[in-house]
Amino acid sequence: MSSLHSCKAVEDLIQKYVDLGGTVEEVIPGTLGYGLTLLYGYGLKSIVIREVYLNEWSSAHTVRMYKKMPKEYERMLEEVV
Repeated sequence: MSSLHSCKAVEDLIQKYVDLGGTVEEVIPGTLGYGLTLLYGYGLKSIVIREVYLNEWSSAHTVRMYKKMPKEYERMLEEVV
């Protein structure tokens, strides 16, 4: 199982990514957190953040980093942007 991250940890990651010149796109809105959020930028690793249901009061997030954005997420970005 992959590790789970809090909303605060994801918020800090997003802020650091934006400070480096990256772009943030929320593809699927979350209910308590960040849903499906994609981070991408020139010269930066692509990051996929997914909200994971824990119970009706809380959720957590998985974070995956890729050298190149997977095609599945590229198609999602094309639809949103």
